[in-house]
Amino acid sequence: MSAFDTAVHLVLLGCAVCFVAGLHLMNAPATARRGNRVSAAGMAVAIVTTAVVLVHDGHITTGAAVALTVGGVAGAAAGLIAARRVLMTAMPQLVSLFNAVGGGAAALIALGDRSTSTHAAVTGVLDVVIGGVTFTGSLIAAGKLAGRIPGQPITVRHGRPVMGALAAVAAGLGVWYVAGDGAALLLTGVAVAALAVGVLLTLPIGGADMPVVISLLNAFTGTAVAMAGFVVGSTPLIIAGGLVGAAGAILTKLMADAMNRPILAIIAGGYGTGDAVAVAAGSGSAGVREIGADDAAIQLAYAGKVVIVPGYGLAAAQAQHEAVALAEALHERGVEVSYAIHPVAGRMPGHMNVLLAEANAPYEQLRDLEESNPEFARTDVVLVVGANDVTNPAARRPGNPVSGMPILDVDKARSVIVLKRSLGHGYAGIDNELYTDPRTAMLFADAKTGLAALLTGLHAYAN
Repeated sequence: MSAFDTAVHLVLLGCAVCFVAGLHLMNAPATARRGNRVSAAGMAVAIVTTAVVLVHDGHITTGAAVALTVGGVAGAAAGLIAARRVLMTAMPQLVSLFNAVGGGAAALIALGDRSTSTHAAVTGVLDVVIGGVTFTGSLIAAGKLAGRIPGQPITVRHGRPVMGALAAVAAGLGVWYVAGDGAALLLTGVAVAALAVGVLLTLPIGGADMPVVISLLNAFTGTAVAMAGFVVGSTPLIIAGGLVGAAGAILTKLMADAMNRPILAIIAGGYGTGDAVAVAAGSGSAGVREIGADDAAIQLAYAGKVVIVPGYGLAAAQAQHEAVALAEALHERGVEVSYAIHPVAGRMPGHMNVLLAEANAPYEQLRDLEESNPEFARTDVVLVVGANDVTNPAARRPGNPVSGMPILDVDKARSVIVLKRSLGHGYAGIDNELYTDPRTAMLFADAKTGLAALLTGLHAYAN
């Protein structure tokens, strides 16, 4: 092995270490940003190193090198602009689009490979199948999250049998391709079947399952990238793809457990509506106790311990800054404040954590379900902001759509204030029994407006 080859292997090993270290740092909110930077730096070095190797070994012409450079710069610029401009409420669909790009790019690598080895053929077929399903599935998921496609399950007539037939066709063409024919047309047929399967697989999945779907498609993306690495013999792609695939699979399992639903049941679709019709305040609100912003602010001011429970309503109103400002004002008054975050609150894994971190909420105040539930019994006031199904006590009883789902036990606190625009249902499509609890008071308002009113009332009371 030449000195150049040795140096390349050492550099790529360092990149792999960056991937692993970055992923480890992402385990905690306080180090997640650093982990993202470490992983990004490792990938940047891996890309540059791969380009240098291609030029050094004469695998690409000068013109191709220029084209790769222009494409890389354009892609980096597009990614930077998208990341800087995206609203936090649009982050889930951006993640889905990234999944689509990753899966599609991986599939294109296999489609463009001209290797004739059995190893490359097998991994190429797997790459095209997984990447194709990921590409169209992620686009459908992004459309549902952005509201361009209805969020409720969309059932295609005879969709399941057709999907099964397409899967069989993809498998048959893949076996034919690997068996020795090697015709590009066969692999193209596999790609077309996989693309169609991705659409039919994702359309019937309801909006409530989107956090799990995003995690699952992320795992698919990583697996497709790893397969592409085997196709072209790229160690960095194999390692990076393997890490993403494994992390996505683990996260998918955690998300499914948090919803108390088998992953296969989620893939089968049909849970929730995603488009529940909101019920106006005061309509059908028998047994519901309303509270004004000033009275709620006084109640918060007198509390010794307050827990804020954020939900998608907070994200939709972009009210994370108001929530953090209210928490800071309470903290200045000597109130103990924390945030209780359910694993599937929002539209993607970690959605609430990202929102609150963007508003500079102290990391030590962010608590997950397991940390928060033991604390509710000694909490004076729980402020629920736009969360619904994840706080519904009905989950403790059998026979309803949220039965068995681990929830935040907010009803065990001394008092609960629910800040919500209406009594509308969550994705599960059932009433939240928390709202009629005698200890619960409803503050009907948009999350941003309501939190601002609470902060104003708190300041007025202090003065």
